[in-house]
Amino acid sequence: MPVSAAVTAIGLVVMWSSGFIGAELGTREAAADTLLMWRFLAAAAVLGGAWALLRRRRLRPRAIAEQAVIGALSQGGYLGGIVWSVGLGVPSGTAALIAALQPLAAGALAGRLLGETVSPRQWAGLAIGLGGVALVVQGDLSAGPTAPAWAYGLPFAAMAALLAASFLERRVRAPLDPVDAIPLHCLVSAVLFTGVAVAGDHAAPPAGGGFWVAVAWTVLLSTVGGYGFYWLSLRRNGVTRTSALIYLTPPTTLVWAYAMFGDAPGWTALAGMAVCVIGVVAATARRRPDRSAQLVEDPVRDHAVSSTAK
Repeated sequence: MPVSAAVTAIGLVVMWSSGFIGAELGTREAAADTLLMWRFLAAAAVLGGAWALLRRRRLRPRAIAEQAVIGALSQGGYLGGIVWSVGLGVPSGTAALIAALQPLAAGALAGRLLGETVSPRQWAGLAIGLGGVALVVQGDLSAGPTAPAWAYGLPFAAMAALLAASFLERRVRAPLDPVDAIPLHCLVSAVLFTGVAVAGDHAAPPAGGGFWVAVAWTVLLSTVGGYGFYWLSLRRNGVTRTSALIYLTPPTTLVWAYAMFGDAPGWTALAGMAVCVIGVVAATARRRPDRSAQLVEDPVRDHAVSSTAK
């Protein structure tokens, strides 16, 4: 692999996984909706300002309406579920692991929604991956009541929102380039989370500087860095390799969490992670290229077209 491609790959994995750490940093200082409100206000200001200065052009009303819905699902639903779950005590590594199963779920559902053929191996991979997630969650629950059991359903709900956004993105009639769509997604998310925070009386940011560190972390590392490296990786490494790199974010998040918070994963969590890797290999391995291979890759690509992290 050329040096530039290697740097791109490392940057993507590190920056993409930073979003889960940023969620934990921020929710230690404030409520989830407070963090999300200020994160997207800042992201909308930075990316929207850059778009107005460098890219300003007229957007079709239909494109704006379509991307508003996609942004509400991919950032509002996805990031809302992830950050809320971490704020309730779900370990960031576990949330990352559940979210990383989204391409597998997309492959399993694409047969019904898109009329594509899903192989038995893909179904087996999804089942194995879900078994791995069950092991990780069971390990977290047995370690102590850090989060209510129902909170582990939030990352699954977040994954479902992202999945819906991915399928909608494939069917839009007025597609936009990411440089046009992502600032719009951030603006929609800023409006959405500001409304939620104001309604819950959580709009005021805390006085401590730790909160603004978390906001800067999520905007610069997770949104600008994560999605910047994602699109760079698509150009240099291709869709297939980029899709595979996304699956490296859960173990990378575990390393982040251990280094920054001292959250050492237990043996059950490590075993569950290994089972998930087996599921990913089973679902993505192909003897020859075919259209069904795209069912795993496209939702990962649409993830970036739609959102955050992030």
